[in-house]
Amino acid sequence: MTILVTGATGNVGRLVVDELVEAGAPVRALTVNPAKAALPEQVEVAKGYLGKPETLPEALKGVETVYLAPLAETVDDFVKLAKEAGVRRVVALSGSNADDPPENSSGVAFAIVEKAVREAGFDWTFLRPGAFMNNTFGWAATIKAERVVREAYPEARMTPIDLVDIAAVAAHVILTEGHVGEKYTLSGPTAISQREQVAAISAALGEEVAFHELTREEADKQWTDAGIPPEIAKWLLDGFAYFTEHPDTPTGVVQELTGRPGVTYEQWAVANVEAFR
Repeated sequence: MTILVTGATGNVGRLVVDELVEAGAPVRALTVNPAKAALPEQVEVAKGYLGKPETLPEALKGVETVYLAPLAETVDDFVKLAKEAGVRRVVALSGSNADDPPENSSGVAFAIVEKAVREAGFDWTFLRPGAFMNNTFGWAATIKAERVVREAYPEARMTPIDLVDIAAVAAHVILTEGHVGEKYTLSGPTAISQREQVAAISAALGEEVAFHELTREEADKQWTDAGIPPEIAKWLLDGFAYFTEHPDTPTGVVQELTGRPGVTYEQWAVANVEAFR
């Protein structure tokens, strides 16, 4: 039966579509603007959006499995409509902080999505990545202009993951059995500090990029001046402080499930070097 990919033109959802198409699976992609989606010709395109539940009944017809992008605001509507349509399995993108999340963290929304899907009685699997390698695109402007990154906590050691690896796990879980009731915490294959990430970008560019260490107060001001709400800035900085004192370690789940090692940050920097040039 058909697999519905929601958020099909988003950062992860678009890659999930590609993985499923490559495997020869029947895919229906939910997108706001089918004309501009530029999806593979094998894909059935459905016009709609999780945030507009009235668009979902038609998209859910004949669907057995849904890859669910995380949208807490309307997840109750989604689960009601999906149950009515006969959906059996839901593979939901969540986050590593979904259990007992701190106030104002992204984990609050992930916990809402997981609870709704779990309590609706689907055969569920939750994919819980931590930091994305793509997050460091936020450094692109100052690297391009000045060849410098300004951040606090340079030695915060995390295990960021490439979006390609999240999509590969999602497709594997959708297309194989044995994953019902699993909460897969996903990470990159290695732990790496912020300072080492900047060094990897430097190596990819073939030019030095300096790391200018900020105090926590300076970093907080930099982020809030850029429009990040103060409570979110505090949560993010608390995270970097935590991983400075308690370095993260890889979970190994990507390799365990896909049979191949995940993308390293150094490989990601090479593949995405033009964003920083």
